[in-house]
Amino acid sequence: MKFKLHIKTILEKLLAQEDTLGDKKITIDDEGPGHFDLQATDGRTYTVKGTYYVSNVLQELAIALDEDKEFVELPLSKIEEPPVDRISRMIKSYYWDLLTRYMDESGIKNLIQDTKNKSLTADKLPIYVPYHDAMAFDYYTNLEAKYPIVTRRLPEEITPQYVKSINKKPGILSLKLEHQNHTVTGVPFVVPGGRFNEMYGWDSYFESVGLICDGRVELAKAMADNFQYEIEHYGKILNANRSYYLTRTQPPFYTRLIREVFAVTKDVAWLKSHLDTAIKEYETVWMVHGKRLTENGLNRYLAEGIGMTPEAEEGHYDAILRPYAEQLNCSIEDYVARYQNNEIENKDLDAYFLHDRTVRESGHDTSYRIEGNCADLNLVELNVLLYKYEIDFAELIQDHFGDTFKFKTNTYTGKYWLEKAEARKVLMNTYCWNEEKGLYLDYNHALKQQSNFVSATTFTPLWGGLASQEQARSLVNQALPLLKEKGGIAGSTEESRGDINASRPHRQWDYPNGWAPHQMMIWKGLIDYGFNREAQELIYRWLYMITRNAVDYNGTIPEKYDVVEATLKVYSEYGNVGTEFEYYPKGGFGWMNASYQYGVSLLDREHIQNLNNLVNPDSIF
Repeated sequence: MKFKLHIKTILEKLLAQEDTLGDKKITIDDEGPGHFDLQATDGRTYTVKGTYYVSNVLQELAIALDEDKEFVELPLSKIEEPPVDRISRMIKSYYWDLLTRYMDESGIKNLIQDTKNKSLTADKLPIYVPYHDAMAFDYYTNLEAKYPIVTRRLPEEITPQYVKSINKKPGILSLKLEHQNHTVTGVPFVVPGGRFNEMYGWDSYFESVGLICDGRVELAKAMADNFQYEIEHYGKILNANRSYYLTRTQPPFYTRLIREVFAVTKDVAWLKSHLDTAIKEYETVWMVHGKRLTENGLNRYLAEGIGMTPEAEEGHYDAILRPYAEQLNCSIEDYVARYQNNEIENKDLDAYFLHDRTVRESGHDTSYRIEGNCADLNLVELNVLLYKYEIDFAELIQDHFGDTFKFKTNTYTGKYWLEKAEARKVLMNTYCWNEEKGLYLDYNHALKQQSNFVSATTFTPLWGGLASQEQARSLVNQALPLLKEKGGIAGSTEESRGDINASRPHRQWDYPNGWAPHQMMIWKGLIDYGFNREAQELIYRWLYMITRNAVDYNGTIPEKYDVVEATLKVYSEYGNVGTEFEYYPKGGFGWMNASYQYGVSLLDREHIQNLNNLVNPDSIF
C-alpha cells in the first residue's frame, strides 16, 4: 500500500505536532502524542503510531525533499519497516554515498564549506600537493580562478620544522587523481562523517569492511589506492589528509585491506603493486631503529613533530599549560605564543606534546592508558597489526607469487616473513603476555615493565591469530568478565581508568565508552578461535544498543556509545559526532555503519529476528 503525499505540507504538520524540542527530529525526548494521521492526496488517512514509525515518516519525507521532489509515494513497508532491515538499508542505499568524497573539483566545493577551514571569505584554502605530483599541481592551480584556494607544492623532504612552519596556514593534502575520458577525476574515499571530511587512516579500513559487506568493493579498492598514494608521496598512511598530519601515521591495516579487496577482485596485477607498497611502508615507517622500532624488537607509535597540535579544540591544553603560565605571571595565551615561537624552552612540555601527538597517531585519542607515556609503550594492538602484516606478506607471496617476491634488490619468500612473524610472537609473549592475569598488556620499554591498564585491545591477538588456543581461552575467561557491558565491550575497565573529577576528566576511549573497531576485531577473533557463542552475544549486544537508540532517536548512528548504559548520550571530550543533524542522519558515522553491516552479516538468523523485535539481550544470553 502506498500513500501519495505532498511533502512540504505533511512535513510542516508533522513537525508542528511531534517535534516539541524544535530540533527537526522526532525522538522519545519529544512530548508529542507519538501518533500522526497521514493524509494522502486522494483523501485516504492512515494513523502512524509510535515514535519510531512517526520518525520513519519524517526521514522518508526529508529524503524525498532532498531529491527535489514535491510529492512522494510512500509505501507502508517503509513506514513500518523492521528496525534492523531499515538501518541496514539506509546504510547501504544512502549513507555510504553521503559519506563519499573526492579530491577533485566537486570535492573542493565541499571542502571550502568545512567548518575547520576558517575565514574563507578573507583567506584561501591551501591545497598542498606532493613535490613529484605535477598533474595534481597543474589541476589545482587551474581551479584557483574559480574557487578560493591556493595550490602549494610541498618540499621534496618534509621535515617536522617545515610542518610546524605551515601550521598557522593549515590546508588539505591532495589524494590520488586519475584521467578518465580526458577528464581529471578524484579517486573516491569515505569519510567518518560529521565534522570529519578527510580520509582517515584506520577509519578507512573498518569502513571498507562494511563497504565489502554491502557489495561496494570498488569503493574499498579506491581507499586502498589512496593509501598507496599517501605512502608513495607522503611517506606513510596519514592520520588524515590535512597538512598538520604530515608527521603522523595511523594503526596499520593496509595489508588486511588489500587482502580483503583482492579476495573479491582477484586482480593479481593490482595486488602486486600494492604488496610492493605495503612492504615499503613496513620497512620505512615501522622498522627503522630508534624511531617506531624499539630496542627490544617490538614497535611503538612515534608521531614526530614540534610543539602543540594545531587541531586540538580551544582550551584543550589549559590544565597542562596553566601552572607554567602562572610561574611566569602571564596568561595561557601569551605563554602559548611564546612557547610556539621558541621564546620559551620547556623540556617537560616538549615531552608532553611528543606523547600527545603519538596518542593521536595511535588512533586512541585520548585514553588514560597512553596519556603521558604513549611513545614509551609497545602497544599490544600495534604489534598484533604488524604481526598480521608479516603473516599477510608470507601467505600472499606463497599463494599468488610462486613463493618469490622481488622488492628493490631483495627477493622475499614466504618463509622469510613467517620467521619474522614467529620472532614477533615470541617477543609479544615475552613482554606483553601476563600469565598470572591471563591477559595481554602493553609494555613500557623505557621503564621495562608491563602496564596494569586493562583495555579492549587485550583481545587483538585473537584478531591477529597470534595467541595460542590456551591463551585465547584465558582471554575469554579473564578479560570478557572485566570488559563486557550491557552494550558490548568497553574501551577499558573502570578500575584501570581510575577516578574522574574536575582535574581528571573523562577520556573518550576509556570506560564507559565502546568503539566500533574494538568490537569488530573482537568478534572476528572470537569466531576464528571457535568461541562462537561468546561472539554471538557480543555482536547482539552491540547491534541491540545501536538499534534501540536508532529507534528512539530518529535513526541516529553516532561515533560512539556509553556501553555501560547502552546509550548514545555520551559525556566525554569532543561530544558525540553524528548526533547533530536535521530530519535524518546525513550518513551516520563511517565505522559505526560498518560495524552494523558486519555484525548483521555474522549474526545468526534467529538473533536477527530477535533484534527486529527489540528483544533485550539479557533475556537471551
